[in-house]
Amino acid sequence: MRIAVTGATGYIGGRLVPQLIAAGHDVVCLARTPAKLADRPWIEDVEVARADLLTSDDLHTALAGADAAYYLVHSMGEGKDFEDSDRRAALSFAQACETAGVGRIIYLGGLGSDDETLSPHLASRHDVGDALASTSVPVIEFRAAVIIGSGSVSFEMLRHLTQVLPAMTTPRWVRTRCQPIAIRDVLSYLVAALDVGTAHHTIYEIGGPDVLTYEDMMQTYASVAGLPKRLILPVPMLSPGLSSLWIGLVTPLPVNIARPLVDSLRYEVVVHDDAAAEQFDIPLLGFRESVELAVDIADRLRVPTRWTDAETSPAKPMDADPAWSGGTLFEDRRSASTAAAPEDVYWAFSRVGGTVGYYGFDWAWHLRGLLDIIVGGVGLRRGRRHPTEIRKGDAVDFWRVADVVPGERLELAAEMKMPGDAWLVWDVERIDGNSVLHQNAVFRPRGLTGRLYWGALLPFHGPIFKGMLANIIKAGEERSAA
Repeated sequence: MRIAVTGATGYIGGRLVPQLIAAGHDVVCLARTPAKLADRPWIEDVEVARADLLTSDDLHTALAGADAAYYLVHSMGEGKDFEDSDRRAALSFAQACETAGVGRIIYLGGLGSDDETLSPHLASRHDVGDALASTSVPVIEFRAAVIIGSGSVSFEMLRHLTQVLPAMTTPRWVRTRCQPIAIRDVLSYLVAALDVGTAHHTIYEIGGPDVLTYEDMMQTYASVAGLPKRLILPVPMLSPGLSSLWIGLVTPLPVNIARPLVDSLRYEVVVHDDAAAEQFDIPLLGFRESVELAVDIADRLRVPTRWTDAETSPAKPMDADPAWSGGTLFEDRRSASTAAAPEDVYWAFSRVGGTVGYYGFDWAWHLRGLLDIIVGGVGLRRGRRHPTEIRKGDAVDFWRVADVVPGERLELAAEMKMPGDAWLVWDVERIDGNSVLHQNAVFRPRGLTGRLYWGALLPFHGPIFKGMLANIIKAGEERSAA
């Protein structure tokens, strides 16, 4: 089939496109700014059409010949008038689909009863569904609540609130019921909708097998992430406005996105209609299993340069995700150019640790090793297996070799006691006749203590890591000159 996809630069669309390609469909991505798709790993396998949802001429051309069209866009973060913008865009899209002869529209909206007062965000999601169904084109509308997958807005809010705050006073909405669903299962529904017969506006409510409160979800996340049980005290006086400001302070979510999410959490969002279960044969992940999958994926994304096979794993953060997806990372990135040969620069940084030390400020590293021993860690006592040879899995003092590419790269994962995870990574490449060494110290904090730990060490990073980079370059140059 020829499939048109809006929102390919976003969270859902960015995962859906590779699945449609894998299923053998011809995909055309509609984008207001096609350049935003230029670095996608699947860009050579799709057609990209410039189209603004409010400009019908562009839409008619882009949608021509499409058997189905996915509508996966919204204006939630664009200010107070997002409801009006969403409604107008949906009407324009539906009319363009009708004119172009599109076979069906598939839309992902939000759960919530039409018979009850809803938040502006949830009400807008339902209004968009109605607008899309205002023409003769059949519409399949899926309604979901919290989507569980590393990188989704709702999951990242859950993750950061739980990690940062061991105790919290919360609004009463933490005890409102909802029915979360794994991103993997959402994508399965979206793809399966291409093969379901429909001649009108059909609504499917979708959710995972578990109905939970937001408090339940935070406690489950804490358990999966190895954090102590959180102390949660609901209080009546925290308004959605104050809650969104607080979320903006302790999580990376902007307030203009946090506010509509908080508004929506006040309303029960559970599945009341079993039509989806009857129509689709999709085995659903439970909430804990979904969180375990998302956390495991985040754990394997140790530094951005290790983000591999994202296009085949829909629960993994991709380039289309917000910068804060995949968990918080603090980094100290440095690069330097030298006339030394790449193999000599590699030789220099591959000897790190053991009797060679850390290319400066060894007293600080020995102090850190002593503190590690005091709190029950391994310290610097393990040294190295070999003074110059190194292989994946080797112990290097209180590090473990996580990855090594001879002549190019070395990644060390910390095994010292600390409130988080840390890595030291070096990469060397040839650019314009010179060798360029990239050095990256990465720290992923665990809870509030981890953030305080990084902040306390920040004043020392400059001299330590600057000196380390300079001395590695110097050692490589001396070897090249020998």
